[in-house]
Amino acid sequence: MQKSNQTLLINNRLLAVLCLGFSSGLPLVLIGSTLQAWFTEAHINLVTIGALSLLGIPYTLKFLWAPIMDQYGLSRFGKRRGWIMATQLGLAVLLLGLAHMDPSTEVTAMAVVAFIIAFFSASQDIAVDAYRTDVLHSTERGLGAAYYIFAYRVALLLSGGLALVSADYLGWKITYEIMAVLILLSMLPAYFAPQVEEIVPASPNIFNTIRSSLTDLLSKERIVLLLLLIVFYKFGDALALSLMTNFLLHGLGFSLTEVGLAYKVVSFVATILGAFVGGLFLTRWTIFRALLWFGLAQAFSNLMFMLLAAVGKNFLLMATAIFVENFCSGLSTAALMAFLMSLCNHRYTASQYALLSAIASLGRVFLGPLAGWMVENIGWVQFYAWSFVLCFPGIIFLLLLKEKVSSYVAATAE
Repeated sequence: MQKSNQTLLINNRLLAVLCLGFSSGLPLVLIGSTLQAWFTEAHINLVTIGALSLLGIPYTLKFLWAPIMDQYGLSRFGKRRGWIMATQLGLAVLLLGLAHMDPSTEVTAMAVVAFIIAFFSASQDIAVDAYRTDVLHSTERGLGAAYYIFAYRVALLLSGGLALVSADYLGWKITYEIMAVLILLSMLPAYFAPQVEEIVPASPNIFNTIRSSLTDLLSKERIVLLLLLIVFYKFGDALALSLMTNFLLHGLGFSLTEVGLAYKVVSFVATILGAFVGGLFLTRWTIFRALLWFGLAQAFSNLMFMLLAAVGKNFLLMATAIFVENFCSGLSTAALMAFLMSLCNHRYTASQYALLSAIASLGRVFLGPLAGWMVENIGWVQFYAWSFVLCFPGIIFLLLLKEKVSSYVAATAE
């Protein structure tokens, strides 16, 4: 039994997912907050810096070109690994080019290059998500999600906080060159990653393949309830986190240092730990049981912030609330990722996972304005009470789909 568990926890497939998670996470912050810091130091105006948020568009719309990665391959390495390595090479070259640019004189050109980086990064995500879904066995999906989240978070920390420290001592040029080299080195794990079975496209015509992909997804029983479950499963959690920095700084009056220590460091550790614990439970639990109990834990963890809002400024309570919420969020994220993987037909993995993940992110993308309106009108305590209540529509949709959740998973495991 011990040998079996060891094989399950550590194998070539899971290690490949771990390395690819790092590669996926690295570019995101380099064209986000880190690039904002570079532009700020170069005294670029706030309007231009604010416009950098538009670089997130390719991540939101990546499902539009995901079918291309199901239809066509690039090399003898297969569709998934071929696309991964091609996007990694493109990212390395683009980051190297960005490193040699000067925002004081080439701000428009840098924004264009950053947008192309975002496109390549989103494309890498499509290929990595598809590879992860195809290569992992059904019993490994929870652990695979945990490995991916861990490496992704480490990459965010490296390309975010540590990149700023590096830029302070070594300069922006060397910092971005280092990041380009790290992406280039990520091609090695992709090269040696286990191959997945090549699936012949449903049709030589890509438009027929796209139609077949959508038809396959939409033909699932009770598809409307299924889509509502995906949208609302993390709705309350996304609402609770949408104004977290503002809540801690202005709502409660914590300092930047206090927020940095608690919100950034504690949340980093808690999310990773939650994902790993969730992944371990998923090796023993059914996906329905994990979604249910982790969803309930996620809901009740939001009450910690309601308590914090009622008590007021208290560092220990803040750190505890952040740990509990992010730990439970890590649990639910691992379960949801495993579930989304189980819904994909291997013939259309890239297309279907990209679309499902986009649907799952709708709450996170559009809740900001609603959250601001709620806080202004009902205050922080009631806001977090509602974030607790709004976790339950997803739970209700899950309960209504209890038998179907099991059948979805069973169908893809065959």
